Amino acid sequence: MSAIIELVDVKKDYRLGGIVVPALKGVNLVVQPGELTAVMGPSGSGKSTLLNILGCLDRVTAGSYKLEGVEVGQTDFDQLAEVRNEKIGFIFQSFNLIPVLDVLENIELPCLLRARPESRVALRARAKKIADEVGLTSVVHHRPDELSGGQRQRVAIARALVTTPKLVLADEPTANLDSETSAQILKLMLALNRDHGVTFLFSTHDPRVEKHARRRLEISDGVLREAA
Repeated sequence: MSAIIELVDVKKDYRLGGIVVPALKGVNLVVQPGELTAVMGPSGSGKSTLLNILGCLDRVTAGSYKLEGVEVGQTDFDQLAEVRNEKIGFIFQSFNLIPVLDVLENIELPCLLRARPESRVALRARAKKIADEVGLTSVVHHRPDELSGGQRQRVAIARALVTTPKLVLADEPTANLDSETSAQILKLMLALNRDHGVTFLFSTHDPRVEKHARRRLEISDGVLREAA
């Protein structure tokens, strides 16, 4: 079985005026299907850059990034958008829900943006099923401003799963939640990983997320290593 993620000597530089700023310095990483991995590091360490590369939101400066065995590291941005929509789910700490859409419509949205949209009946049935699985049955017709923070994060998780992605990337998924809600969201993601084999990779400062991750990585000054 191919690795989900394979990074080989990946480097990412940014230009600030005439200055080149290295954000990733020769990162190597292999993630197998079904892993649940936490990437830890302080602000400015390269966490966000790494997630942007893994999520096909940005391209590498040098090195190789293979997603399910296919090289995507320097693919053009139109092709990257298609890869993102077909293979990757995102969970953002700010939720990024559309305020004028209800829960089901927010969940369905990534599938509606595909070049080859599926039947609306089939999509609605899958969105309802996922909403049930993440505990949103009673609020599927509510809009985001009618939901609690924990419910909004559940919508974000359901939206990430609706495309049946190979990989789910979560950027500080518990950052804006209280401790009780954080524990519930973490328990939900652990169950999805265990019961459905969803591959998760988190960036996090939260020691509770770190504690429950099955694999822990540390990044500092653009250098990634296995945590002790």
